[in-house]
Amino acid sequence: MKGLRIVIFVLVMGTVSGGLLLGINIYTSPLIARNEELKLKSSVLDVLDISHDASTARNIFDENIKVSKKGAYAFYSSRDGAVAFEFSGPGLWGPVSGIIALESDLKTIRSIKVTHQEETPGLGGRIAEASFLRQFRNKEVLPRLAFTPEGKAIQKNEVDAITGATGSSRAFEKLINENLKKYLTAIKG
Repeated sequence: MKGLRIVIFVLVMGTVSGGLLLGINIYTSPLIARNEELKLKSSVLDVLDISHDASTARNIFDENIKVSKKGAYAFYSSRDGAVAFEFSGPGLWGPVSGIIALESDLKTIRSIKVTHQEETPGLGGRIAEASFLRQFRNKEVLPRLAFTPEGKAIQKNEVDAITGATGSSRAFEKLINENLKKYLTAIKG
């Protein structure tokens, strides 16, 4: 009899817990989707240098950004001809994703923003820091972006890697170049 009570208790608690989790998921899914949309729109506005705040991002995005698709790729164009797109791929320790904006010439970087990364805090994690990402401004992506030892970047397509985070820097360099190649091929083709 005691064993039967335990089984019934476990079944009732499992059913109630499962129902609560399902209800919470149903309730929060639209909120999560809206927050993800706001994060994307805000990030696109950031890399295209269009000022906004959290309360105005949706309206400013809708007024200033044209969204277009070429195959599986989405592009975000500003009124001045700059184009932004999402990038993602493997870093050294986990996935990295973000947004990159190119000037209307499609070879000069306007800005980069990393929206997610799982690199080592204080080392490879510096790929998401504004001080690291600022150096990409006005760099040329053709024929390819090249990372050099810190303090050695002199060419139009070179940026300084992160000292002490060689693996993360190489992974980020490969990630950026692969995504640029795919998106530039899609937008030009």
